[in-house]
Amino acid sequence: MPGQLEEVKGKRATFGMGCFWAGDSLFGALPGVIRTCVGYAGGNKESPEYRNMGDHTEVVDIEYDSELVSYTHLLSLFWNNHEYGLTTKIKRQYMSLILYHDEEQRLLAEKSREQEQQERKETFVTEIKKFTRFYPAEDYHQKYRLQNHPWLIETLGLTTPEILRTSSLASKLNGYIAGAGTLEQFEKELPSLGLSEKAVQYMTKYIIENQGSGLYC
Repeated sequence: MPGQLEEVKGKRATFGMGCFWAGDSLFGALPGVIRTCVGYAGGNKESPEYRNMGDHTEVVDIEYDSELVSYTHLLSLFWNNHEYGLTTKIKRQYMSLILYHDEEQRLLAEKSREQEQQERKETFVTEIKKFTRFYPAEDYHQKYRLQNHPWLIETLGLTTPEILRTSSLASKLNGYIAGAGTLEQFEKELPSLGLSEKAVQYMTKYIIENQGSGLYC
């Protein structure tokens, strides 16, 4: 069933790169990404909320299959898709942030930062620090682009906040409908998505209309 909760467990990556709606779309449509969730991390405040975030940052928390997509590739997308804040210090809510989950991720992140700075001849303000805890954002932030399409959500059974937050299908459709993935890529994935013909037609329309426009807030 399209709306069911998947139990697949992969590795995790956590990035802050400006408004988290954009990152949610960008990574959600990426082959090899299992699911995404937006929220708050990197600070010390207990139970942060959007209007009372404290010292946390807006981040996208990514679960991915490392046999299908590498952490290095995720980092490449991270460096190349900041809306703002990569080279200029801004408030912590939107800062450039990599939260590593293990020593391998730390080393790769630091190495990639150095390489990117050398290639661009710029100095990044990106912080790289150890992941401690992730607080999911409020329901209205989850799969924000997809939530603008209630007919599709209802049709696919993605109707509860928990399903919308944790469903792999919701992550993918949120990315595709925002234009973060190509039509060719979407058509290649169709056999595994379980969509009706009407849902496919609906998605195709918006993928074409929004191509490349869903990566900003």
